[in-house]
Amino acid sequence: MDTRTDSHAPVLAMPAFAASRLPVIGRLAAARPAVGVALSYAEDEADLCDEDRFHLLLVDAEGQTLQQLGPFLEEDVVATWRDLANRAGLVRMIVREDGVLVPVSQQVGRLMLGKIRIRRRHAGLGARRPRFLARRKTGRLPARPQIFRGEAEIIARS
Repeated sequence: MDTRTDSHAPVLAMPAFAASRLPVIGRLAAARPAVGVALSYAEDEADLCDEDRFHLLLVDAEGQTLQQLGPFLEEDVVATWRDLANRAGLVRMIVREDGVLVPVSQQVGRLMLGKIRIRRRHAGLGARRPRFLARRKTGRLPARPQIFRGEAEIIARS
């Protein structure tokens, strides 16, 4: 192995590493994962331009802000908020006036959760009656039944 230096060999300069001031978001070992996207009112920007402006905040599990996106105009912010939440699989949230985060929708990853609809009947008669009979309702009297007194009968008697 030759240890002498060649004067004609190029010297590679290593760039200086500068750490980013942006928070580390994602699946790295030291990263905090984002759990939701919160919609908040941007008071400072709204006061400057006399229009409503909004921020989108990436929020972790403890409710701490990881990243602030915006300001967005009132017409564009809801579409951007929904699109970002759907694509990233994050829960949509709103920051109330008192600073509390309130989830607006529930989802697991990119799957939105909605109202549950029970498709089968779990009643006591379900095991004893056929299915087509289980759908029929029994007759019920109205809340105030009509009673006719002192009138002639409609039935003809011979």
